[in-house]
Amino acid sequence: MPDTLDPDNWQDFRVQAHAMLAAALDKMAMQDGPVWQPMPDDLKAVFNAPLPRDGGEVLDILRAILPYGVGNTHPRFFGWVHGAGTPTGMLADIAAAAMNANLGGRDHGAMYVEKQVVAWVREMFDFPDTASGLIVSGTSMATIVALKTARDARLDFTSRKGGVGGCKLVGYTSDQAHTCVARAFDILGLGSDALRLIPVNADYTMDITALQSAIASDRAAGLIPFFVAGTAGTVNTGAIDDLAALADTAAAENLWLHIDGAFGATAILSSDLKPKLRGINRADSIAFDFHKWLHVNYDAGFVLIRHETLHRAAFSLRPEYLREGAALAAGNPWPVEYGPELSRTNRALKIWAQFTAHGTEALAAAIARNCRQAQTLAGLIAAEPSLRLCAPVSLNIVCFSVADPAQNADIVAKLQTSGIAAPSTTMLQGQSAIRVNLTNHRTQDADLALLLKAVVDISAKLTSP
Repeated sequence: MPDTLDPDNWQDFRVQAHAMLAAALDKMAMQDGPVWQPMPDDLKAVFNAPLPRDGGEVLDILRAILPYGVGNTHPRFFGWVHGAGTPTGMLADIAAAAMNANLGGRDHGAMYVEKQVVAWVREMFDFPDTASGLIVSGTSMATIVALKTARDARLDFTSRKGGVGGCKLVGYTSDQAHTCVARAFDILGLGSDALRLIPVNADYTMDITALQSAIASDRAAGLIPFFVAGTAGTVNTGAIDDLAALADTAAAENLWLHIDGAFGATAILSSDLKPKLRGINRADSIAFDFHKWLHVNYDAGFVLIRHETLHRAAFSLRPEYLREGAALAAGNPWPVEYGPELSRTNRALKIWAQFTAHGTEALAAAIARNCRQAQTLAGLIAAEPSLRLCAPVSLNIVCFSVADPAQNADIVAKLQTSGIAAPSTTMLQGQSAIRVNLTNHRTQDADLALLLKAVVDISAKLTSP
């Protein structure tokens, strides 16, 4: 058996690595061909093998699987809020893999990169220098971190040892909010029934009057309102809650104000879109993803918390083997004191590289372009007699339907299997709708026209005898 897991011949491996990089770049550069295609049975069979006892070659398989991703690098991937990635991110991931650093703590180069990213996020959202932040896998984990901080702070941190027991804490969010908020209530022992789903207005934003009524009702019942989650860009329609009004309500009712800004919060970089997010800088916590509208390669989420002392008090636990020391054991405080993970991958480097290579002006321009494209698509739908809009277009998501909503699911399936485009479906007011999410820096206006033509053609075929 070999004495190491390194290659027997580094030069041969270098040739293989260059070939893999070339194939990966070819994949990202490809903007034609099918958006999505199912993986062939013979390739699926490769991943249905018994545990290997002896080593073998992997390069051919790695190259073979490249065409069978979700499709979000393609300009006509419209179905879900997935960023398109960039070649810059690929290079940063190569460097991060070579460093192979654990960002749970200690004093090493990657830690300074993460601290820089945290400082940049504070600046983005006009938070004080004393605010804390943590790079996480995505908004779902960010929401858990924020909610735990809010819960523990309200219970004076007794919950860290005694648990939540029979506490009567309740929270609020809109019925259009992402399910990660309800899952966080479940995971943290509060129970999803403790989260009140507040109805929305005609524009799909939270009804503030209904929120205030729910708070009053819960107080009268002897419950303890403590948390409200606003949404900056709902998944269904892209609606942004009235964040300023939520901030006023949270202040008046002594609630922790959390903003789920998974993709919409990053619109703060655009001077044209920033007014839509008025009040977000008053939040107690914000959760969002770099891997959505900022196109950092997966995965890269973030939680920003105004009160560093509360944040650290909710998570810090430093046993003797993690105590601060000198040299490599320095660098206090460590990220492990702000979240549940000690083993953390080096996500910071690809975020830093994305901002440094492109700058906020280019990133903001890509976001604004997607919003203009959403308005363009809405105009094309309005001009087509066989189509109708199903919801106001407030940001970058367009929901529409053919004349017979029962066709929408079949149309989307045919678009996906044909490789033409990959929108998704959703339900609005009890009816099916085709949902087009524009979160792709590669999408052109011609892609929108191609999509609608395909929708109309498929609908006509489904309608004809």
